[in-house]
Amino acid sequence: MKIVVIGGTGLIGSKLVNKLREHGHEAIAASPNSGVNSVTGEGLAEVLKGASVAVDVTNSPSWEDAAVLKFFETSTRNLLKYEAAAGVGHHVALSVVGTDRLSESGFFRAKIAQEKLIKGSPVPYSIVRATQFFEFLKGLADISMVGGKVHLPPVLFQPMAADDVASGVGRVAAGPPVNGIVEIGGPEQFRLDELVRRRLATLKDPREVIADPNALYSGAKISERTLVPGKNARLGETRFESWLTQPAAQIPSAHPQADAA
Repeated sequence: MKIVVIGGTGLIGSKLVNKLREHGHEAIAASPNSGVNSVTGEGLAEVLKGASVAVDVTNSPSWEDAAVLKFFETSTRNLLKYEAAAGVGHHVALSVVGTDRLSESGFFRAKIAQEKLIKGSPVPYSIVRATQFFEFLKGLADISMVGGKVHLPPVLFQPMAADDVASGVGRVAAGPPVNGIVEIGGPEQFRLDELVRRRLATLKDPREVIADPNALYSGAKISERTLVPGKNARLGETRFESWLTQPAAQIPSAHPQADAA
């Protein structure tokens, strides 16, 4: 099966392409570097020719409110238009658990707009909402600085390894469209402030983490269960302590949300 991964050279995209190939699929890594640009439409008609599935794991280069909204709206409209023309039978998009509960955030307003376009398109679809990635715990600290300290709300949190995100997206891509949302998450729950504190300690990062009930998450006020998936979520296998022993844990990744192209 030909599966085109838009954003196929990013953190999740590159892992996803490898996993799909291991399972015998013809997986194509599409990105601006390979002449495929979902914002301008360049290369989409060619790369989607003969594809059964298109997977969108792109992310906006800018997180400014207007820019991120424009990126997701423009990119998603182009993808859906070219997929419909090419007869692609399944559009898979990576989104975020809690997206519909985070509309105060410019980033999540853009993800809400993306999901709405997908649901309104004639192309059969599956939206995979993942919890936060272990790889981006340091990034969460970076965007939560107030007065030289990391302020995070002590809410429930169920992050997962990027490798498990790719596996989860891959399973959905290889299956039939659900025309709905699939949630994926990690195998363990933590308190958000506690886990970021542990991660900074492993990186020998001296910043103090404050449990602040009024702290925002990516610009939005969140409640106890905003960031955890529902009871039907498909859970990854990698536990935090196991992930810490892997090479990925030695790289303090900075981007605190979905994937980049």
